[in-house]
Amino acid sequence: MRLFVETTGDGSELVLLHGWGMNAAVWSPVVAELSQAFRVTVIELPGHGASAYDPAASTLDDWVTACLAAAPERAVWIGWSLGGQLAQRAALRDPQRISGLVMVTASPRFVVGDGWPHAMALATLTQFARALRRDHHQTLERFLYLQVQGDEAARETLRLLRQDIALRPEADPLALEHGLELLRTVDLRAGLGDIRCPTLWLFGERDTLVPADLCDELERLMPAAEILILQGCAHAPFLSHPRQCLRALNHFLEPDHA
Repeated sequence: MRLFVETTGDGSELVLLHGWGMNAAVWSPVVAELSQAFRVTVIELPGHGASAYDPAASTLDDWVTACLAAAPERAVWIGWSLGGQLAQRAALRDPQRISGLVMVTASPRFVVGDGWPHAMALATLTQFARALRRDHHQTLERFLYLQVQGDEAARETLRLLRQDIALRPEADPLALEHGLELLRTVDLRAGLGDIRCPTLWLFGERDTLVPADLCDELERLMPAAEILILQGCAHAPFLSHPRQCLRALNHFLEPDHA
């Protein structure tokens, strides 16, 4: 699968991976500033935006392989939501390619499970999958509402999400279906302790999709990682609170940052 890639700026390499149903345009509030100090590569996930999709390559590793093929040889990967799971898996599979990880409202497991209470109910994602087959446009719209729910800038963030989706080609419905299946089934908890690169987890205080309450579990699974909760934010902090998000990113990306 050939993925759409957009690169801007000069300096150390950054890779940005968006979330399910979204596209490269969602990063626009932060790319301009990041590209002043870094070479920023924005990758659209398989079947999203202008990226091609191969229905026979639907596993997490298939998607990770496509992202690795499109990414610089070595970079800090910043992954939002589903993009965060792809970045986690890339760091486990090809650690020499990943110099650092930033997980933006991401999780190693998106649904509730044994010892993992702070996540989405399995029934919620199952209902999304059923609705997606009937009307993927309406399902995406509902997902946008969930992403901004609780955010102190919810109305403006929803407007930006809608605007960004419209700027790029429409996602492949089968890629959307397979992406939901990844969110429903992927569980990367067992491998977190094997990730050795510097890692930052960014959570939204008001996120209802990836609750910040899972911080305690992450501290146990990945004690060396940094964890920061962004106040007033829901699931898309780089859109709703770009300055707050950029401060956290720039601090983590400083060359002398311990």
